[in-house]
Amino acid sequence: MEIFELDAKNHTPYIKLDHTTGIMELKGRSTPENSVEFYDPVNKWLIQFINEAVTIPVIVKLKFEYFNTSSSKCILDVLKKFAEFKKTGADVKVEWYYEQDDDDMKEAAEDYSDIVKIPFEIIEIPED
Repeated sequence: MEIFELDAKNHTPYIKLDHTTGIMELKGRSTPENSVEFYDPVNKWLIQFINEAVTIPVIVKLKFEYFNTSSSKCILDVLKKFAEFKKTGADVKVEWYYEQDDDDMKEAAEDYSDIVKIPFEIIEIPED
């Protein structure tokens, strides 16, 4: 298994899924033309990761500036994969970062937290 990493582009986030450290990071803007197609390799990697029954703690770090409606569904699907992993007894938690004045992003974190039922830490990033 290899580390999965994609550089951020104008419409897609930076993604790094590291099976050696347990740090899974998605950050930036997520407005791809085809969200399902964009997130498909992420979901396939996560399925492989879960099937390998990795025993290290996993921290999912989400730092979205913005995501569109179709990305929202795909992000939920990614979080559901981590929830499946948690059900196997894995140590999984989510750290969701949002800008201090971004109530929509904070609310999205709260909504996802209610849906996936894994530990969520919602972290405000103070203004500079």
